[in-house]
Amino acid sequence: MKVVLHYAAGPGLRERLARFAAEGLEIAVRPETDEAGFAEAMRTADVLWHVLKPCTAEVIAGAPGLRLIQKIGSGVNTIDLEAAAARGIAVCNLPGTNAPAVAEMTLLLMLAALRRLALLDRATRAGDGWRLDPGLQDSFHELGGRTVGLVGYGAVPRALAPVLGAMGCRVLYTARAEKPDALGEWRALPDLLAESDVVSLHVPLTPATERMIDAAALARMKPGAVLVNTARGGLVDQHALVAALTAGRLAAAGLDVFAAEPAGRENPLFALENVVVAPHVGWLTTGTFDRSFALAVENVRRLREGQPLLHRVQ
Repeated sequence: MKVVLHYAAGPGLRERLARFAAEGLEIAVRPETDEAGFAEAMRTADVLWHVLKPCTAEVIAGAPGLRLIQKIGSGVNTIDLEAAAARGIAVCNLPGTNAPAVAEMTLLLMLAALRRLALLDRATRAGDGWRLDPGLQDSFHELGGRTVGLVGYGAVPRALAPVLGAMGCRVLYTARAEKPDALGEWRALPDLLAESDVVSLHVPLTPATERMIDAAALARMKPGAVLVNTARGGLVDQHALVAALTAGRLAAAGLDVFAAEPAGRENPLFALENVVVAPHVGWLTTGTFDRSFALAVENVRRLREGQPLLHRVQ
């Protein structure tokens, strides 16, 4: 089976992938910047292992033998599902495989935003760590004792909620329905926004959730609250977020995702001192690789042997 991984794999990941030759996989690794090489590999591909760069109708049309698009992750908003369906190409994802990593990144961004870590890092590197403006002292906060609102209650919030509880946080969550086993109190979204000191987003990007955190939602949040987003950038109206952060309506934001990716240096969020950012790498750990590619290889085996695929989206 010919598999194309559309991602810039480092030496360690390439070594992992080479081991799968014993499973009968011929894996071509094509970085997302290598458009010509990717197009060439897709002409003979049976399976695409898709990470972040959109899998468009054009990509699908250029792969006449494609039988499976395997998302390495959970969100399939970057795949043209209609084009895949028109060709009868299966689409699968890997829910939960990156949850431990994303939960840790979410906690990291909460702490970094509350403790102004990006600012402290820059000042210390410049030799100004002991010459900070004393007025900043009132902007360094602890997470313990605060109310954290989780928007969504899938695998990532389930991993995060007990950690937050152990740190002394009061946990709220919102979901389409209350979860009997949830570690937290259910709230409708408007109430969660109004009660939470930290709001963290954990829902997929769909037409119903696009820009769910708009100017009106930001206005409902507590003055001085923090917004964290490790889900999808399109969940937030970026212009409204910039305005809320600039005006001091929100104290800070911790962001791993952006509406346009890769995010360019002209992004207005990057000019703000009260924002800490990462380039959509919350999922990216060796543990995620191990969990994800074990399942991805299993799905290739199932495809080859005509067995039902795991986590089939369509």
